[in-house]
Amino acid sequence: MPTTAKRPPARERILTTAEALFAAHGLRGVGVDRIIAESGVAKSTLYVHFPSKDELAAAYLRRVDDSWRGRLRAAALAAGDDPREQLVGLFDAVSASYERHGFHGCPFINAAAESEPGSLPHEVTVAHKRAVRVWVRELAEAAGAADPDALALQLTLLVDGTLAAGKLEQDPAMPAAAKAAARAVVERACPPTA
Repeated sequence: MPTTAKRPPARERILTTAEALFAAHGLRGVGVDRIIAESGVAKSTLYVHFPSKDELAAAYLRRVDDSWRGRLRAAALAAGDDPREQLVGLFDAVSASYERHGFHGCPFINAAAESEPGSLPHEVTVAHKRAVRVWVRELAEAAGAADPDALALQLTLLVDGTLAAGKLEQDPAMPAAAKAAARAVVERACPPTA
């Protein structure tokens, strides 16, 4: 008996289509009609699941948030048990992003550039950036940083700058340079214990 592939639910098709299109063309570069056409749903179906384009963009950003923070954590954990090494190791997720086909820079920075402050996509972006900084701060504290807030800010700015640069050019030297800078910053902020 042949099996037929079951189509994903409409909401999933819409979100998967929007994710690919928003990543490649930006939030403003993609209209709702294109998402409807490429996901194969009716306009009314899209609006049942996502009452506005901002709601759809926010759902896309939340999905990317889950994925990106998971990749950052995995890269940090792969660096070993030492929180100082984890702070540097998280930059391996940045390097891996550069290697990914179709990399268009940081989806959150891109979304922030296209969204009005106070809009739902902008709010999701701000929440994401704060959550990443809180996590990096926790690692900085565990690493013994004298000022974990300052170290978290410095490292997340390095991540953001490197991802933003990837929008312009995908030179693999950039994430390598960011990782080297991160190591120097971490070594200065968290001297090894004797």
